[in-house]
Amino acid sequence: MREHKHSFLIDKITNSIEDALTGTSHDTDVVPILLTDFRVVLKKNGWRFNWKDELKNKDRQLYKILVQGDRTIQGMISLQIIENYIELHLIETAPHNYGKSKKYIGVPGNLVAFACKMSFDLGFEGFVGFRAKTQLIQHYIDTLGATLIFKDRMCISGDSAKKLVNSYYKNCLSG
Repeated sequence: MREHKHSFLIDKITNSIEDALTGTSHDTDVVPILLTDFRVVLKKNGWRFNWKDELKNKDRQLYKILVQGDRTIQGMISLQIIENYIELHLIETAPHNYGKSKKYIGVPGNLVAFACKMSFDLGFEGFVGFRAKTQLIQHYIDTLGATLIFKDRMCISGDSAKKLVNSYYKNCLSG
């Protein structure tokens, strides 16, 4: 199975996700994907990746982000727990959250913050690794506080990870 280079854009670091029209913040839940979700998360419905391929890799965990009280999927993430860090394999915003007419802002940042929080919860000090497309490396440095490790390998850790987690999870990490 080929490894994806990330090409998600961080539109804004928010306090959760925001309604693009009103600016209203909405609390979210990031929960495991259900098999029934794969009826909706299809390329023919505007999704860019084949999430069924991610499901086939048993080492990966798939999650969806929902606005509390609404079952509509706002985005998805595939990650893997590796010794001492979390590897991001894939992040995708729902088709209705792309472009100028997007419904919500902040979905990708929220999903990255979820991965960082999981890393802290597992005692990995917020370490999250991923491969980035060359043209987005500076974007991830500027928006996520990511560090370029080697060629296209990046990581988020320490204070940068804590800042992301505290932004989306209402200051849940002290210090």
